[in-house]
Amino acid sequence: MHQHEHEKVDRNIRCAVLTISDTRDKDNDKGGQLVQSLLQDMNIEIDNEHYAIVKDNKEAIQSQIETWLASEIDVIITTGGTGISQKDITIEAVRPLLDKEIEGFGELFRYLSYTEDVGTKSLLSRAVAGTVMNKIIFTLPGSTGAVKLAVEKLIKPELNHMVYELNK
Repeated sequence: MHQHEHEKVDRNIRCAVLTISDTRDKDNDKGGQLVQSLLQDMNIEIDNEHYAIVKDNKEAIQSQIETWLASEIDVIITTGGTGISQKDITIEAVRPLLDKEIEGFGELFRYLSYTEDVGTKSLLSRAVAGTVMNKIIFTLPGSTGAVKLAVEKLIKPELNHMVYELNK
């Protein structure tokens, strides 16, 4: 689909990055750091206030997201906790907050993961995206391969358009 020039946000998009992990800290959070460096290519800078790491805990995840939802933010990208293990509860924490789910994100992400990255292991990814209060939340797996794929192939090409649609 050709994107019309006027369907662009006329300011910098404001983004927050949340890593969900019991083991990562800001020194070894490869997924969260990769999201930030990939967004820098779009002139999106993440300040310290909008980068956090929380444990695999529903209340902690929702609390941090709700804090950001109450601020001047357009997009929240989470990494980690999207699989099927007992401690993977990112989807259970995020989904109830959404006004609308963007099913195509998860569908296309798993399709691309299957064809370009991890093959049938993509079946285990429950990554979702959706909108809440005119903001977008993307939940990405923690692996750097998955982060790169989601940001470069899905988020980057449509982010301007999505933020524009929510704010027009």
